Amino acid sequence: MKAKGNFVDNAERGIAILNAIRAEIAGGWLISFKGLVTSELFSDFLEMAEHLLENGYKDPAAVMIGSVLEEHLRQLCLKHAIEIEEEKNGRMFPRKADRLNADLARTEVYTKLDQKLITAWLDLRNKAAHGKYSEYTNEQVRQFLSGITDFIVRISL
Repeated sequence: MKAKGNFVDNAERGIAILNAIRAEIAGGWLISFKGLVTSELFSDFLEMAEHLLENGYKDPAAVMIGSVLEEHLRQLCLKHAIEIEEEKNGRMFPRKADRLNADLARTEVYTKLDQKLITAWLDLRNKAAHGKYSEYTNEQVRQFLSGITDFIVRISL
């Protein structure tokens, strides 16, 4: 069995490890790692939506793209210390995507033009989620996919 070494050596090593971890967190590593993982997941879902769209399933593709948009809005709110829940009757509920969108634009995370585009995209997603399939076209879902992809790259986590 190997000797444990003296207490001072072990303490100094432990402090060095903690200092390295603190430096990584201060340098944004943890946040950038979370952003990378989130981006990969979003990319996978958007690829699935594209596959659905290419095979004539515009409605589930629109719902999937909208889900990616909503989650991206939530993550942006968390990054910028914007509340994603609100209290009603003593219980916490998720805030609606429209409210998150308005708060993100108000705090200048993105522009008012982006806010208007997101409002339109959320409307398309709502139509898809509520069975109003004739109120949007295959081409509009393609534009939705393209727009969301661009938005996520421009306004990253």
